[in-house]
Amino acid sequence: MRVVVPFLVLLLSSVGAIAQLSSPLPAGSGSSLVIGSPTADKAQRSAPLPSGTGAGVHGANSPFPRLQARADVVPWSVLTEVKTKTDKNRVLPVFAMGQMALNQKTQRIQGFMMPLEPGEKQKHFLLTSVPMTCGFCVPGGPESMVEVKTKTPVAYSLEPVVVEGKFLVLLDDPYGLYYRVTDAVSVK
Repeated sequence: MRVVVPFLVLLLSSVGAIAQLSSPLPAGSGSSLVIGSPTADKAQRSAPLPSGTGAGVHGANSPFPRLQARADVVPWSVLTEVKTKTDKNRVLPVFAMGQMALNQKTQRIQGFMMPLEPGEKQKHFLLTSVPMTCGFCVPGGPESMVEVKTKTPVAYSLEPVVVEGKFLVLLDDPYGLYYRVTDAVSVK
């Protein structure tokens, strides 16, 4: 009997750790802080992160073009402004009213496809705020990804795509995701 561990489970089981490690250290922290140490954890929680830097933000030196602004899609700036809280050994999202207002409603999201399985057509993938730079790199934390489940397969593309479907805000997803779109269709 062959046991297959889905890529999504492996990817998402490490998202919290990746997001924590990918966040920049507070200004002036120097190199004396060890990631994961109590001092670093306290410094990271107490200092605000600089706006426009870190994982999930399109860097100025990126070889990929930025997403074109569209008035008909939910901007990533709304989705990435989620806060978090620690509950025992878990990090849980704390959503603002603007994010909660999107819940259970039809929304359009624009982003880059991160396939979860091989193939030219995708029915289940992640949509990210920035493109992947390698096949093994997560482009950001859970605030910069939306899980997408489509009605019909969507052709894989390195170019940005727009999907429309029922948008869900996930309060305590077992995979650590914050957002999901179901019954999605591709939009031009």
